[in-house]
Amino acid sequence: MAAPWTPDLPAGEGPLYERLVAALRSDIASGALAAGARLPPQRDLAYRLGIGLGTVTRAYVEAEKAGLVSAHVGRGSFVNAPADHRAPVREGPVNLAQNIAPAGPAASRIAEAMARLRRRPDLLEHLAYAPAAGHEAQRRAGAQWLQRFGGFDGADVSRLVCCGGAQQGLALAMGAVARAGDAVLCEASTYNGVKALAAHMGLRPQGVALDEEGLAADALEAAVKATGARVLSVIPTLQNPTGRIMSVSRREAIAALARRLDLTIIEDDIYGAYAPNAPPPLALLAPERTFHVSGVSKTLGPGLRAGFLVAPTEAAFERVLDAVRALTYAPSGFGGLVATQWIEDGAADQIVAEVREEAAARLSLARDILGSAIEPPRSDCAPHVWLPMSELEAERLAGRALRGGAEVTPPDAPIVTPGLVTGVRVCLGAAPDRQTLRQGLEIVAGALSSEVGERSRAVI
Repeated sequence: MAAPWTPDLPAGEGPLYERLVAALRSDIASGALAAGARLPPQRDLAYRLGIGLGTVTRAYVEAEKAGLVSAHVGRGSFVNAPADHRAPVREGPVNLAQNIAPAGPAASRIAEAMARLRRRPDLLEHLAYAPAAGHEAQRRAGAQWLQRFGGFDGADVSRLVCCGGAQQGLALAMGAVARAGDAVLCEASTYNGVKALAAHMGLRPQGVALDEEGLAADALEAAVKATGARVLSVIPTLQNPTGRIMSVSRREAIAALARRLDLTIIEDDIYGAYAPNAPPPLALLAPERTFHVSGVSKTLGPGLRAGFLVAPTEAAFERVLDAVRALTYAPSGFGGLVATQWIEDGAADQIVAEVREEAAARLSLARDILGSAIEPPRSDCAPHVWLPMSELEAERLAGRALRGGAEVTPPDAPIVTPGLVTGVRVCLGAAPDRQTLRQGLEIVAGALSSEVGERSRAVI
């Protein structure tokens, strides 16, 4: 007969019953407790652990609310079959094209989050229209998120707007400072969403050259003088698509240039959680002229659509609110409420830690398989890698990989100014598991070998 379950309670300052639930969740996830296993009677477990019966009873009740176990009167409590926390499996090629976080860490906690939401005293407030800037609890949680996962210490809650994802935050910021026909500066290869915004708003995106740290300061100054642009959209941390990170000195140089040339900065920090050692954001170096945008889509889950925008001035904040009222009247309440619950109760920290751990393992796999073809990652848990090469080589590689069964980001998707920064972005988080990721990466590696072979034959 198997020994009765006796968990190791994790250390921490949280209530003892919560740590017992955490141990239960961990043992279910690891397989130490199989689906259908009967938990020991509450009195027996309390005796073996040397804790109060009431603590164990509370833990069992919370575990049932979270969907971890089912209680049957007269029979006991039994472990439920775990939900499938893998990302949805797409038909077709391995998905190396989208920057999506591994789903497991958030999915394993969603049932518990919903149970806790039921007990929130402000729950019903979220059925009503929110203020244009969002519910106060969500704004405070947003400021905590920016501080804990983006290094934005002291983000001003009074100028923070809750958004339907970071993409809406970028749109609100862009709309507050640019009008149709205006030139807007950005990296020569950048997030495709910025290109889409520019096309929708009738703006003229102008690409600026990058170096090993991202946006190059001298190229930025030249672009301002050449175009007369007054707005810069930039990704200083884990730049998309290259994964480069600006140093402190580069950020200071960009901030100084912005002041001297009267540039407004729109800072996209959506990947900040994947670079815990990155320098402080531009919003701290040039707070009077920087719109700071971030969100939870790349870690807690894109379906929450919870983003945060901090405006640089009161006047800019009011312009953003005017746009919110005109376009959506008010932010959505419930996706942001789930994110708020996780930020408030500490689950967000646990989810981010687990996502980083998984991202680090996947990045190690990419390094092993793709080797020197990838540009050295700037963070040990970067969610995507960059393969620098000519635009023609990139198109060929993407085509061969797709025919082999792996889809990478279309090489032309990030390009704003052709010829300056070209290559292939490979995303590591969307594959449902490491084995599938390995298969996709090996297909890309094979496509790279074919490219080298073709060039060699061409020389002969």
